[in-house]
This record gives sequence, structure tokens and C-alpha cells, in this order.
Amino acid sequence: MNALPPTDPALGLAPRPADPEAPLRAALARHRAIATGLLAGMAALMLGAYALPPGYWTELLQAAAKAGVVGGVADWFAVAALFRRPLGLPIPHTAIIPAQKERLGQGLGRFVANHVFTEAEVARVLGRLDLAGIARSFLADPETARPAAQALATSLPRLLASLEDGRARRLLGRLLPRLAGGAGGARVVARALRGLVEGGRHQDVVDLAIAELRRLLVEKESQLRQTIESKVREEGGRLVGWALGATVAGRVLAGVNAELARMEAADSDLRRAFEVWLKAEVERLETDPERAAALGRAMRKAMAHPTVAAWVEDVWARLRGALEADAANPQGRTVALLEGAFANAGTLLAEDPAARARLNHAVQRALVRLMPAARAQLAAFIAQVVAGWDTAQVTEKIELRVGRDLQYVRMNGTLVGFLVGGALYALLTAVFGRVAF
Repeated sequence: MNALPPTDPALGLAPRPADPEAPLRAALARHRAIATGLLAGMAALMLGAYALPPGYWTELLQAAAKAGVVGGVADWFAVAALFRRPLGLPIPHTAIIPAQKERLGQGLGRFVANHVFTEAEVARVLGRLDLAGIARSFLADPETARPAAQALATSLPRLLASLEDGRARRLLGRLLPRLAGGAGGARVVARALRGLVEGGRHQDVVDLAIAELRRLLVEKESQLRQTIESKVREEGGRLVGWALGATVAGRVLAGVNAELARMEAADSDLRRAFEVWLKAEVERLETDPERAAALGRAMRKAMAHPTVAAWVEDVWARLRGALEADAANPQGRTVALLEGAFANAGTLLAEDPAARARLNHAVQRALVRLMPAARAQLAAFIAQVVAGWDTAQVTEKIELRVGRDLQYVRMNGTLVGFLVGGALYALLTAVFGRVAF
């Protein structure tokens, strides 16, 4: 793959981007030329040695030069056989990298997964990183927290849509009664009731109940009168019912209204009794497991009722619509709420060293636990990527990165062959003498 020359700006064409691998390609060509030149020089020395006068030193030079040429050619063949077929000949066990591309990718994936991304190595790297500090800087900065809040709010409709999936709704239908009916549900109810009592809001509940009763009495007064009159007739006969039915009905309704009027007073006995009962009930819910369990069973039964389930679905549909509409507004409450939550989290991490330590430990523990599955996926991913590469591209990428060092192998083979050949000739001559066959 050759570097593409930039186009001429005079032609009105934009210049082509520079080849990022051009320095590697130039270095490989330079070292390849040096190795080839050294081999050619050794061959010239071998041929030139035959023009020298016969003698021991001439024969030593010839033997050393021959060994240098053999060593250089052998190492050239070995290096070339890694990436291509030498001289284009179909010699077995050549062009190793192109022929074994898939196995190379699998081996590379296994090596990276098993020797680089290990639990110990990941834990060591994470131990040097202050992930909580990074999160704190991100969350405490309004310039990053607000875009993150807007992005999260934008994804909220998709999240809500996923919850509308049938399986998710069935799961919520099973979980909601259990959550409401568990021990946690009773504690939530007790905490809410205690908050009502301490804030005096429980009296608002009494006021609402009395107001609703008065409204119902006014709306249903005629029906109540008829019902009371019919009951009087049933018990006392037609004559008594005709004479006293209307009177009894009027007195009953008047008595109910009078009692409701007395209950409206802030110091009424009913209000005091209701407050005493409510406090005692809160205390029982917080201290009596049996009472909490009984409330849980009642809540679980209520939440499982089809009418309540339908009401919950209606509430959820309305809430979802409101959330989606607000989430689409960059200035809406959802974005403001998320931004405030990010700011609070950043403040907590800045002021609480224990919280930072817990976050770092939790992230480190979670990532380490994920490592076995992640390693297998990483190995498969690397193997898949390498298998999808063009064979020529894979060969070139590898050769550009290791080819320069392999040219040193060629140079060393030539020089070592020359030295070993000369030393071997001198040794054999010293032992056996100058023998020719």
C-alpha cells in the first residue's frame, strides 16, 4: 500500500490526507536496503576473493565470505517466508502470516485476554486511578453536568417505552405487590404517617373526610330520606311510617350534620382520638412485626386486585406522558432535577472521603467480577476483527511494525555467517591441515 500523493490545489481538489504509516514504510525500506546491500557486498567479497593470490589467508577469506552469503540468503528466505512466497515460488510453509491469518487472530486475542486484561492487572490499574475523583470533577462542573442531564432526559422516553414492553409490565405487576407488601412497605407507610403527624398534616385528612361526608349528605339527601322512611315503614308499619318517617329521617340527617359540625372544631374529641390512634398505629408498625406483616398482607392483596392494577396502569400512563413531555424540554423539571442530582453527588464525593472510597471499591469490584466474561468476549472480538481484515492489509500492518527488526536479523545472519565461517575454516585447518577433496 503506497502513500497517496497530495492532489494539486490548482486543480480545485482538496489535498488527500497524509499516510499515517509513511514513516514506518520509509524506515522499513531503508533497513531493507541496508540488509540487501550488506548481502550484495558479501557476495562481491566472495567473488573478489577468487582474484587474490592463492594461500591460507585467501582461502580463509573465501570460506568466511561464502558462509556470510549463505547466512544472509538463509535469513532473507526466513524473513520473506513470513510475509510472502520467496521469488513467488510455491514453496511449502511459506507466506505463513497470510495463510494463518485466522489462527493468528485467535492467538492474538487469547494472548491479550489472558496475559494483558487479567484480574490482577486490571485491579492494579484501577487502584492507581481515582475514579471517584474523575466522577466528582465531572458531576461538579455545570458545563458537563447539564449536557449529561439533558442527554439522560432525552433517553428517558426510550427507557419508559422499554418499560411498556409486555414482559416488563408483567414483571412490574409481580414486583409491585411484593414490594408494597413486604417489610419495607410497612416501614414506608409508618414513615409517611409519622411525617403527617409531626407536620400536622393528618388534620388535613380529617378535614377532607368531613368535607367529603358533608358533600355526600347534600348530594344524597333525598335518597337518604327515602331510605330512612322506607326502613321506618318496614319496622313500624305503614301508618307509623307515614306519620313518623319524614320526622325520623329529618332528625337523623340533622344529627349527622350536627356531629360533623362538632368534629370540624380543632379541639374536637374525634380529632384528638384520631391523633392518639394514629400515633399508636405508627408505633405498632415500627415495633410490632406482626402488625407490619398484617399491613403488608393487606397491601399485597389490595395491589393484586384487578381494580387497583387498572388504576395503577392509568396513573402510570398519565405519569409517563407528563415525564415524556417534560423530558423533551431542555428547561424542564426533569433536566433540572437530574442536574441537581449530579451536583449533589459531586458535592458528596468532594466532601466525603468514605463515599469516594466506597465508589472506587465498588467500581473496581464490579469490573473485576466482569473480567472472566469480558476476556472471552475480548478474545472473540479481536479474532473476529483480524479475520475480517484484508489479507494483504494484515500482512502489511505486521510487516511495517516488525519488519525493521527482521532486517537486523538478515544483517546479523550475514555478519555472523561470515565470522563463523572464517572461524570454522581456521579451526578445521588447524586440526586437520589444508585438505582438499
